Amino acid sequence: MEFKFKVQQYQTLAADAVADVFKGQPKVDGQQFVRDLGAGFYNKKGQAFIGNFDSLEADASDGYKNAPLTMGSDVLLDNIKKVQDRNGIERSGKLSHSLGACELDVEMETGTGKTYVYTETIFELNKRYGWSKFIIVVPSVAIREGVAKSLAITERHFADRYGKRIWWFVYNSSRLNELDAFASRSDISVMVINMQAFNAFDESKSKEGRGGDKTARIMFSERDDFGSRRPIDVLAATNPILILDEPQKMGKKNSATRKAMQQFHPLFSLNYSATHAEHHNEVYALDALDAYNMRLVKRIEVKGFEVRGMRGTDGYLCLQEIKVSKAAPVARIEFKKLMANGSVKKIIGSFNEGDDIYVASGELEAYRNDFVVSEIRADQDGTLGYVRFRNGEELRCGEVVGDSAGEDIRRVQIRETIKSHLQKEEQLFSRGIKCLSLFFIDEVAKYRAYSDDGEELTVGYGKVFEEEYAAAVAERLDLPRIGDDAPGSYVSYLKQFEPNQVHKGYFSIDKKGHAINSTTKRGSEDSDDESAYDLILKNKERLLSFEEPTRFIFSHSALREGWDNPNVFQICTLKESGSETSKRQEVGRGMRLCVNQEGDRQDVGALGEDMVQKVNLLTVIASESYSSFVSDLQGDIRSELRERPKKVTREFLRDFHFVGSGGVKLELDGGQAELVHNALVKLEYVGLDGSVTDKFKTEGIRREEIETLPVAARAVIEQKLPLIETALTSVFDSSVLDDMVSNGLETKVLSNPLNENFGKREFQELWNKINFKQAYTVHFDDDELRRKAVDNIDRNLMVSKVTYRIVTGEQAEEGSAEQLDSKSHFEVSHTETHNLSDVSPIHVKYDLVGEVARRAKITRRSAARILSEMSPVKFALFKENPEEFIAKVGDAIVDEKATMIVEHISYNRLEERYDAAIFTETMPESMARAYRSKKNVQDYVFPDGTAVKSVERRFAEDLDAADEVVVYAKLPRSFQIPTPVGNYAPDWAIAFKQGSVKHVFFVAETKGSMSTLDLRPIEQAKIACAKKLFNEMGDADVRYDVVDSYEKLLEVVGE
Repeated sequence: MEFKFKVQQYQTLAADAVADVFKGQPKVDGQQFVRDLGAGFYNKKGQAFIGNFDSLEADASDGYKNAPLTMGSDVLLDNIKKVQDRNGIERSGKLSHSLGACELDVEMETGTGKTYVYTETIFELNKRYGWSKFIIVVPSVAIREGVAKSLAITERHFADRYGKRIWWFVYNSSRLNELDAFASRSDISVMVINMQAFNAFDESKSKEGRGGDKTARIMFSERDDFGSRRPIDVLAATNPILILDEPQKMGKKNSATRKAMQQFHPLFSLNYSATHAEHHNEVYALDALDAYNMRLVKRIEVKGFEVRGMRGTDGYLCLQEIKVSKAAPVARIEFKKLMANGSVKKIIGSFNEGDDIYVASGELEAYRNDFVVSEIRADQDGTLGYVRFRNGEELRCGEVVGDSAGEDIRRVQIRETIKSHLQKEEQLFSRGIKCLSLFFIDEVAKYRAYSDDGEELTVGYGKVFEEEYAAAVAERLDLPRIGDDAPGSYVSYLKQFEPNQVHKGYFSIDKKGHAINSTTKRGSEDSDDESAYDLILKNKERLLSFEEPTRFIFSHSALREGWDNPNVFQICTLKESGSETSKRQEVGRGMRLCVNQEGDRQDVGALGEDMVQKVNLLTVIASESYSSFVSDLQGDIRSELRERPKKVTREFLRDFHFVGSGGVKLELDGGQAELVHNALVKLEYVGLDGSVTDKFKTEGIRREEIETLPVAARAVIEQKLPLIETALTSVFDSSVLDDMVSNGLETKVLSNPLNENFGKREFQELWNKINFKQAYTVHFDDDELRRKAVDNIDRNLMVSKVTYRIVTGEQAEEGSAEQLDSKSHFEVSHTETHNLSDVSPIHVKYDLVGEVARRAKITRRSAARILSEMSPVKFALFKENPEEFIAKVGDAIVDEKATMIVEHISYNRLEERYDAAIFTETMPESMARAYRSKKNVQDYVFPDGTAVKSVERRFAEDLDAADEVVVYAKLPRSFQIPTPVGNYAPDWAIAFKQGSVKHVFFVAETKGSMSTLDLRPIEQAKIACAKKLFNEMGDADVRYDVVDSYEKLLEVVGE
């Protein structure tokens, strides 16, 4: 299997944020300098060449370095502020420059592709400015090996994008010749180095001893085997750009590591982390909240367990789950039972109300005290279900009571990990996704031992795992819903491997080949064992294949940093977390979105916004209570979130900066901010206390409500709506932290089969009309696109000019100590603003036609015609700001092309149909979200949205109550209509009683607002395509429209 990569907008924005800081810098490809070849080329008297002259090329002394920055610190800071405004980041007051001309911070949440982003940034900086020397500094061997793996597997992808490859290597002090290659190559050259290779810098001792003494690292030693040169000097001569991966782990500002990095003489430095400890000039931020809201990482659920005593028993009890069906709920409880041979064994039994655990246990004395089940309560209003006994005691999900010891909790953890794994695996298997579970342990001896002959023995956790796995699979195979065991089915896959084949240990290895505990250095939790990380990374792709039987992995906790396999869906730590391990670290190894067997990332593009975090769900099986783990996890997340506004005030709206499509800057002046704030409060989108209300969160700003406002307020809101919505969305909402983590022990609907409604004649007739798969074609005239694009550009194109300001000031006539303290002794007397292009002509050579063609995805011929026919006045704007000119011209063409696509699209029905099985290809869902329906083709409907009475929930209830509705279906997300802007999945298929309405068969989309103003352009295009398919080209009996209520649906079907 090979990972596939695609261009992601948020990653491109992060790369652009860095590259745009240097706008105005001329491009210089391959700035040459004369390298120091070292004493090896000539003897110390300068007499004879020591070596082979025939192998010495004429240009052997040629080196290539990064061209220096031509802009001053004021221009750099001004550019930084522009980027910060664009990305909603608080402006920097000053330039950080302790490591080069500037230090830029990029915040990237774990699992969102940080290494990919700075690799893309390397290519962008080379493409725009010609810089080619980069050093990636990492804090540990684990991260270093991960970076090397990423550079290797993305090599082809970036070569396809940029038409060139990076030459890269991992620094090794025994291969110093690679440093000469780094300095002498003209192509993009990257060195990866961990900080331990240079962070003991001591200049006073760097020359002692011919090989450098014990105090000085090789990096700072003059070495005979390197021509009496210091490696650091060879690197520093290239003025590399430093990329710091996880800088918070490299010490504070004045640490030895930071001082040593200054010796590289960096041009500038870039810091990439999810958790910056020190802040410099931040240009891009994607924190945990952003990543969650954008569906870029897995959602988290936690299974927590706690031990407590129970009055009246010393016996063992653990409530495994409460099974809910149309019948009364059933509790599955683990308890101890006296077996026929006199032994006592833990077993799991199913209990109904009235059942007695004392009887079921074989009359063990521990359960004599009236442990008769009196009530079984399923989950309700966010509270976990429980069992109440006749003696008054309660047992909740996740509790282990009685004479339990540590090993009991560990067994429960292993059992719950297997249970979660198998529940997800069945659905993931049908999607071609391999499911992995990861156990972290603190001692190898608790999992593996060796006989005197060196034979591997499975012990401890490994033995417990095999017992629990065998029992869980046997129970799973008894479920009738799984289906047959035909070749290729999940049942066949489940039967294919024995328990001892599905788990494997990844540990450090000693000289005998035996697994051993991974060692760590003082102050660190991470091991530096290269061989262990090599084993983990080498098998990364193989573990994702169904042909590899391993699905459960045991690894030493010190190797945690090396695990970032995207298909880890369960993480179980079989040890106490300890105060030194943050909960974010504990879950961080499983946050990446998964991939399928073809290596395709299962993101929003592949699954849709609604499904992506149902498929990508990480379950953490904790060794503590749910409330304790989640409280700590949310505390970790909250403490590391970037600063966000907490209230909507007039001042907040006035100061909010927003850059819309095409780079148009929107803002509100003081009077407009006052109007907008009052309107938002009046319409109850903002509370009197400044909080964003649930009404805005569920419905957004609705067009029909805007129209009720006075003319002045209405005009401002309509004109500045993108700014206002973005501003409200940016306000911190602490309840989102609760949404990010759910309780893994809550009751779930594991299957939602088709019921008798599916077989009704009315639905079968409707289903047979709409279940054809479709293909589309788009035919439009290039001349039409050219005319419309030129018209758009001539009417709307504007670019910002790059300017500089001269400020003249003078001392006040009289000075005072207070003025000096307040820094007001100088007063500004005069300012001038000039165009930078007047004094700094553009040296960069652009392939203007090619760049526009690439951005707009049109031919060079079409791009050339559009550029040649646009107004000369507009074309002259290219000189003012080439990058912005290219971006806006390309975007204008894309906008016109999108409009024409919808106008000219036509659909062709294929012979292939959607199978009814798509209705049951769903992931386990929380019972709390389930609505038990009457007329739906499945027992449960799972409405979108978080509100109990969301638009979809109300709609489903109204469909059930309506006499004129015979049957309906909440269509699965895999029922999709292809469109040029992405696949589209409508919400509902509804069959009405014959004669009750004009249009008996209907396909509907439910939206909180009916206004196209409230829909994103892509959504508008998808809906327009669906209307064209169903209402113009499809079956005449089936209609389609967007509605916000059942009342609106009745209006439409009656028209």
